[in-house]
Amino acid sequence: MLEKNAAARQKLHATRGAREERRAELVFERTDLPAERRLAHVQTRGRAAHVTLFCDGDEITNLLEAHPESIAQRPQIQTVLDAVAPRDDDSRMVAILNAREIEAMRRAGEAAAATLAHVGERLQPGVTTADVDAWVRAHTAALGGIPSQLGYQGFPAAVCTSRNDVVCHGIPRPDETLADGDIVNVDVTTMLGGFHGDTSATFVIGEASRETRDLVAIARACRDAGIAVVREGARLGDVGAAIEETARAAGVSVVRDYGGHGIGRSMHMDPHVPHVGTRGAGMRLRAGMAITIEPMINAGGPGVRVLSDGWTVATADGSRSAQFEHTVIVTKGGCEITTLGATAPDRATTLPSCRARP
Repeated sequence: MLEKNAAARQKLHATRGAREERRAELVFERTDLPAERRLAHVQTRGRAAHVTLFCDGDEITNLLEAHPESIAQRPQIQTVLDAVAPRDDDSRMVAILNAREIEAMRRAGEAAAATLAHVGERLQPGVTTADVDAWVRAHTAALGGIPSQLGYQGFPAAVCTSRNDVVCHGIPRPDETLADGDIVNVDVTTMLGGFHGDTSATFVIGEASRETRDLVAIARACRDAGIAVVREGARLGDVGAAIEETARAAGVSVVRDYGGHGIGRSMHMDPHVPHVGTRGAGMRLRAGMAITIEPMINAGGPGVRVLSDGWTVATADGSRSAQFEHTVIVTKGGCEITTLGATAPDRATTLPSCRARP
């Protein structure tokens, strides 16, 4: 099947005709969150003048460890779903980055953000998700990086493309063509200098309904609400609660079966980061931890199903799903977003509410 897909992709790339001129866009409307949920305490950093490859031999972890379907299978991590009181020593199992490692994370994050922006500028009706995969491979290589997702446990692509009712882990295909009114989440992870940057955005293709555009805007607001509570001493339950409260107020649902994760020298590390929870519960965050905040927001119910390819996760009820993701590093007073590069696709809405990194 993969060989047939590869052959078809090559044929389509060679014979593709003119495409419509309407391009994808991000929905720039933003839910006006209460002041305590804005990103006033979050630090950001400008794009590096140049990105270089330090090394490419670091161990790559199993993609299946991402967004675990059963949190119960990870007993070493205290989750917000547990009835047991949270323990402060849970955080001792999570890597704490030093200054050199944080700088490497910034470079990897900036590279991932640049690739995501590069792809987003090219999305339009008539583009296939296989085109997206080819663009990610080429742009990542041009920056000196490696697509972190490529080849994990047989995952056949360099990027996840999740269209319409697909929640996450969509596999790019030459026979999947973006159409007017679609939405598609592009999830880019780049390994650079032995560290990983993970980011995603949902793009609107052509003209979409008001309901679809609202869903995309709410998904971004949910991610930003989760980021806004990250700081040393906060708990994972605080992050999940902020996301869930924002989604509930907008009349949408948060996927419970999948979540964010730790990140650093491996693409997926402890802790698991639930996007629902109870304030004051769960692991306590410490400065130097790196995690992803990436809530998956469904227009309908939160239920999901895995398709026959073993990877693609879709909504159980067929409703549309949207997602935005950043990699963040916990600091004493908040967090630093490593994937908010100068050309990141949603920088225009996020940056004004962030405090610039000195």
